[in-house]
Amino acid sequence: MIAFHGSSPTVLRKMSPITVLKVILFLELAFLANGASSNFKHYIVYMGEHSHPNSDSVMSANHEMLASITGRKLIGARFYNKGFEAEFGTLESHNATFSRSARDTDGHGSHTASTVGGSVVENVSMNGIARGTARGGVPNARLAIYKACWFNQCGDADILSAIEDAIEDGVDILSLSVGPSPPQPSFFSDSISISTYHAFRKGILSSASAGNDRLPRTATNVAPWILTVAASSIDRDFDSNVHLGNSKMFKGFSLNPLKMKKYSRIVNATIAAAPGVPLKNARNPVAKILPTATILNAKPAPRMAVFSSIGPNIITPDIIKPDITAPGVNILAAWPPIATTATAERSVDYNIISGTSMSCPHASAVAAIIKSCHPSWSPSAIQSAMMTTATVIDNTGRTIVKDPFRSPTTPFNYGSGHINPTAAVDPGLIYEYDSNDIIDFLCSTGAGPKNLKNLTGEQLTCKKHPTPSYNLNYPSIGVSNMKGHVSVLRTVTYYGQGPTTYAPNVEKPEGVEVAVKPNTLVFRKTGEKQSFKIDFIPYKTSNGNFVFGSLTWSNGIHRVRSPIALNVISI
Repeated sequence: MIAFHGSSPTVLRKMSPITVLKVILFLELAFLANGASSNFKHYIVYMGEHSHPNSDSVMSANHEMLASITGRKLIGARFYNKGFEAEFGTLESHNATFSRSARDTDGHGSHTASTVGGSVVENVSMNGIARGTARGGVPNARLAIYKACWFNQCGDADILSAIEDAIEDGVDILSLSVGPSPPQPSFFSDSISISTYHAFRKGILSSASAGNDRLPRTATNVAPWILTVAASSIDRDFDSNVHLGNSKMFKGFSLNPLKMKKYSRIVNATIAAAPGVPLKNARNPVAKILPTATILNAKPAPRMAVFSSIGPNIITPDIIKPDITAPGVNILAAWPPIATTATAERSVDYNIISGTSMSCPHASAVAAIIKSCHPSWSPSAIQSAMMTTATVIDNTGRTIVKDPFRSPTTPFNYGSGHINPTAAVDPGLIYEYDSNDIIDFLCSTGAGPKNLKNLTGEQLTCKKHPTPSYNLNYPSIGVSNMKGHVSVLRTVTYYGQGPTTYAPNVEKPEGVEVAVKPNTLVFRKTGEKQSFKIDFIPYKTSNGNFVFGSLTWSNGIHRVRSPIALNVISI
């Protein structure tokens, strides 16, 4: 159980272990975009243990150093290790490079931080690969870093303390490239679910990695108040082909900066021997690996990453998870030269790596842009704007496929689709819910007073007849235990210029008739709300599987799309 007492979280019993999808990153996005500002702040938090007499002297001593290093990009940095050391032993006992401070020694924090808010830097590459101009998603953002993980593991107490401090510091967005090992633990015992719920109540959106476990039912960070981010490719590939001694070419993908001047022997000759190659040649085959070539405008793109964790949501399956997908394959970003373990013992300033840890900061950056344009929007409004404007179509005009075999995908792979930053700033309609709706939702899934106190720190009781969980006003639509006719309710808020009318378009799930009432939504002014009902009438079961469709509202300018996932148990 975890309880929040005043300003300090207390861990009353051991919870599920956290495995880092590398390291944790939280952001203070005190950013400027389009001339707008939100909570613009300047402060410095100490980066290590100190002997200064008070906090003012700490800030004074560190301000010049941080400003010289980061050019005011980094406005805060804290680290947390007491929980880790209590659970996993002292940092020194792990026999690995570390800094008992907020400094990054493994590269993951620098990579994710620069992805979300790095400044524009020209002519960067990783040993000549992917050369070009690098920039973070929101180059004008200010970052506050809360280092809560060490050696790819995190202590629950450190996670709770870090996020609580971030909330108290007044951050705008939390970006968490971290998560529990699957299966996802209960929301009421998971440190990330608990602390991000408190962030949600304070108006802070939490964007988090879905995980790198690739199999169905392994998606993590699946609480509805978290924006759960899967990983997909961009339209840039890295080809590194193998030229055989028989003049045949094998196409491959790798990050290889080396140029082989001559052919070398292949170790396993029987595998290398190709049909039609004389045996005398096959017994001593040779090959040459060509340097990596950067291929732009690759097609199809995006493609779902083979490693990206997949739904359904095993805790509350009426909520489709992941929520969205973002670039997470072969991402070039900043890297500390000291972090050589992942770079073949070579010091580099930039590295190319993959994971939902890389996709998460892309989504966090889009959330930050929306927040700068709409400072008053709630976390659920920002989440809705990103989800309903996402695309499920690749650059060939077809539905997004999955690597490595370009196999079909569903919303359990990509959620609502691939992020579309431009559209997300002006979504037209948004779906919104608050913490009271969350409590009602949790009650409908069987939560009791003890569960709710673990999550909220308050003594709460459920209504006698809570709203069905599928009626949480979520941007996607899921019914995981559908027995006959089901009606789902939603409410949208209009954000636009002048009066307008939206009409629905439905892609029907297999075996289910769908009716939307009313058949138009008429808005007279921005901020106006309208409710509608979706009737699902099944005419055959789905044999224990989900069937998928979508509902799209359009006024001829905006397209507001929601994926649908139904598990039809009976008709």
